[in-house]
Amino acid sequence: MEDANSENRVILIDKPAGMTSFGVVARVRRALKDEFGHKVKVGHTGTLDPFATGLLILLSGRFTKKSNEFLKLDKVYETTIKLGYISTTGDVEGEISRYSVSEPRRKPLSPQGFSRFGSRCRAAQSPQLNSVKSIISTFVGEIEQTPSKFSAIKINGQRAYKLARKGAEFEVPSRKVTIYNIEILEYEYPILKLRCHVSSGTYIRTLAEDIGEKLGVGAYCESLRRLKIGDYDVKDAEKLDL
Repeated sequence: MEDANSENRVILIDKPAGMTSFGVVARVRRALKDEFGHKVKVGHTGTLDPFATGLLILLSGRFTKKSNEFLKLDKVYETTIKLGYISTTGDVEGEISRYSVSEPRRKPLSPQGFSRFGSRCRAAQSPQLNSVKSIISTFVGEIEQTPSKFSAIKINGQRAYKLARKGAEFEVPSRKVTIYNIEILEYEYPILKLRCHVSSGTYIRTLAEDIGEKLGVGAYCESLRRLKIGDYDVKDAEKLDL
């Protein structure tokens, strides 16, 4: 915390999995009310998905006016990507299914050998490490990214994920983001662990899906942890119990 003897603070929280960012805000707001005996304004500087863990920066009191100073800071994440599978939401919270590759019909097969589109489906082949490295390198730099319909992006004033859950038809506009670096921490198919240094506005779920698509095997984000926001490090954050 900054300015610890005052209600005006920068508060670093290590968010646990299963808790929403707004739940963290509510928890901290209650703690500050108990400490000072009156309501204290608390806001976040960028959310984390409920399944994700790691650094969440909250501001309290007059410091809530500083939120714009934090919104555009670069971020560092560690993520586990599961290849060979896809998710309706791009992460573990969606409906997960095995990725299959359709290929043209070459010779007659039994009816069970065809999909309803008249193609034969096969399981995706596990890519070699060199292929993974080569594909990942194509994402480093300024890229065009289209966030998931289950993201928190606002579409005509409403959160995209709320519209998606209602079954509404809409398009999410693409955006330019910058991937400064992607480091492979571990690879043993189907698990790929990465550390990513990215610009503000980058969706790691979308990056995972795009990597899987380019590898031809599909992918979703199995776990996500935010390590840094600018110079702020999760090592300095306070842990919350569920």
